[in-house]
This record gives sequence, C-alpha cells and structure tokens, in this order.
Amino acid sequence: MKKTVMAGVAAALLTCTAGSALAEQLTVFGPWLGPDQQNVEAVLNAFAEKSGNDVRYVGSDSFEQQIVVDLEAGSAPNVAAFPQPGLASDMAARGFLTPLGDDVANWLRDNYAAGDSWVALGTYKGKDGENHFYGFPYKTDVKSLVWYVPENFDDAGYEIPKTMEELKALTEQIVADGGTPWCIGLGSGAATGWPATDWVEDMMLRTTTPENYDKWVTNDLKFNDPVVINAIDEFGWFARNDKFVAGGANAVASTDFRDSPKGLFSSPPQCYMHRQASFIPAFFPEGTVVGEDVDFFYFPAYASKDLGKPVLGAGTTWVITNENQAAHDLIAFLQTPEAHEIWMARKGFLTPFKGVNPDAFSDPTLRKMNDILLQATTFRFDGSDLMPGAVGAGSFWTGMVDYTGGKSAKDVADAIQKSWDAIK
Repeated sequence: MKKTVMAGVAAALLTCTAGSALAEQLTVFGPWLGPDQQNVEAVLNAFAEKSGNDVRYVGSDSFEQQIVVDLEAGSAPNVAAFPQPGLASDMAARGFLTPLGDDVANWLRDNYAAGDSWVALGTYKGKDGENHFYGFPYKTDVKSLVWYVPENFDDAGYEIPKTMEELKALTEQIVADGGTPWCIGLGSGAATGWPATDWVEDMMLRTTTPENYDKWVTNDLKFNDPVVINAIDEFGWFARNDKFVAGGANAVASTDFRDSPKGLFSSPPQCYMHRQASFIPAFFPEGTVVGEDVDFFYFPAYASKDLGKPVLGAGTTWVITNENQAAHDLIAFLQTPEAHEIWMARKGFLTPFKGVNPDAFSDPTLRKMNDILLQATTFRFDGSDLMPGAVGAGSFWTGMVDYTGGKSAKDVADAIQKSWDAIK
C-alpha cells in the first residue's frame, strides 16, 4: 500500500526520531563524486541526525546508465538525484517512480522563485498516462550569464546592459570604438556545437513564450517553426558577424569552448564579453579572481517583449525510486532552509528557495548568481538535455556548427526536424 506524503515538514521529520524503532535504512544515488560527494553527504548526515534513519549515499559518473539498470533489475535506491529530467520522465512513464503528491508541488509553487516553472519541471506522465508530480528540484546551475573584465569596461566607459536592446547597442558601440565585443567558441571534441544550443535556448526564452519553449523541447512545436528559426537567427546576430566575434565568424565553430574566454584577459582585450554558464571560471587563467579580475551579469531579456526575466539552467531533480517513509521524510527535509544552507556554506550550490538566508553563502560569487535565480520570473531547463539524444546531443549540435559555417537557419532547422522525424 502506498504511503502518503505527510503534510508539513515538521510532521514528516517527527515520524522517526534518533534511536526510534521506526528508523529505516535510506539509500540515495546521485551523480556526485569527489568534493561534491562530501557536500551532499553533509546534507544527508544532517538529515540522518534529525530523523534517526541510516542514510547511505552512492555516487557514480555513469549515473544515467546505472539507474536504468538498477530500476529494471528491481534493485533501485530509495531516492535518486537525476541530472536529466528527461530520463526521470522516461522512468516515470515506465512506472518506476513514486509521485510526491500535491502538497509538495504546492509547497514548491509557493516557496521557489518562478515556482510554477519548477513544478512543471518535475511533472511527468506516469504509467497510467496521467500527469503526476514526481521530481523535487534541489541543487541548480545557472546558464544565462555574460562574463566580462570590469577593468576593460571601466577603461572604455561601458556600463552593464540591463536589456537585450542595450546589450545589442553595446555590441555595436564596441565595434564603433574599434574593439571586438564577443568571444564565442563551439569546439568540444565529439560534442562540438553544444555551446550554441545554450545560446539558442536563451534566445527562445527571450523571443517567445515559456509555453512555446516547452512545446519546442517535445517537438509539439516543430524545430523548423518560424519561432525557432527566429531564435537561431537571434544567435546568428551575434555569432555570424565578423566584426562582432574574435577571429571572425569562421572561427566560432573551430575555437574550443574552453579556450574561447581567454580573449577577455589579453591586453589589449581580444573581446569584451563571453556568454557561458556558471562553470566557465574553471577555464580562466590560473589565479583569476571572480568578482575582481572578472565578473558577470545576467544575459538580459528584451524590454519590448514583456517576457519577464527568464533564466536558463540545469541541475538535479530528486525522485523516489524505491518507496519507504524515510524517502518521503528526506523530500520533506529538502523543504527546510537548513537543507539548502548546509550546501550553500560550501561550494557549487545554487537554490531558488526564497526562504534561505543568503548570508549562508560562503562564496560571494555564488550569492550573486543565486540572486539572478531568485529574480527569475521563468526558469527553464537546458532544452537540448530534454530532447531525444539523437537530436539534443546530435543533430542540434551539428546543425549549429553548420549554421555558424554559413547555412541558413531554415535549412539547418529543416535538417534537425528531419532527424527528429526519423526517430519517431
């Protein structure tokens, strides 16, 4: 018989106190190893101490493959943290996940910034063909960022653009002043092209409705729809203009994404801006201090389109894959500020939970990124990760390389749609 989610975090955590006979073993499976494993274990240890449960974490860099094997073999962990909601959705459709219930969904809607977006992200069709809320988002990454060197901006007299209109005007101003606005690189070995998919996803969120974005990632809105073609051309406005990009437009596809931001730090600067996710400082020159030597701002929305402040990102979605009461208690614990602030005090954690104390962040850079997340009116997950692999990690990547090489947005979109039709 299915256990029901108890109303209220306190009630859930009181079901088993330390040393209680009601305490259970709880296994949690996730993608984190190394320092991040220590971080998630600190959170889980706090839950174990409060609940009395025997909590065990297992991490793997082959999570996506292993969780499917475990589910099919009937040896799944109690809770799994999925990096790709699309895979969680597939598992829900096969009947492997336990719904979290309306109480949890309503809590998320009320307590997360852009709460409706997060509820939608964790809602999938079950084996019964009906929509249920399965996925609790916990640990988020932000992609809608533009990196720049404050000293370069100060020397040139440039200000941080607040709107897409201002960003485009700044791009043109930098050219007029004899500089190059952008560094863009799509190279990534066998994954070459993926950085452009983030650009297009951000442009979709800034030129059309969130509903159209959702239809696009499921192909209910065709890839060659004029709305999508327009978003590709919005990326092209930046990437296909020789004057706008370091090395010229022909260098975009061949420049490795790890090398592309280095032009920010040359003297004189080879470029003034670089749009990339929160992880990119790992590829900045050694000794670079974020917040001093380099900084970032929100990749802005159009003031004229009234689409709010959309944020593109990624992260993990926690689901129950082998139900017991301790699993529900853990989801309830994730609804407390403590569960977020423990990891906030460490590294590599962002949260849209409005109830946390921002002073808990040990890193001012993360706090600033988190402010962007909290100010979002819409959040959407990386679209290519929600598409079938043959498209999102295949024809979309190669299509963007073809586009930066000179093919029209329509021809590229037609080819991507053809590849999607072929797998239906």
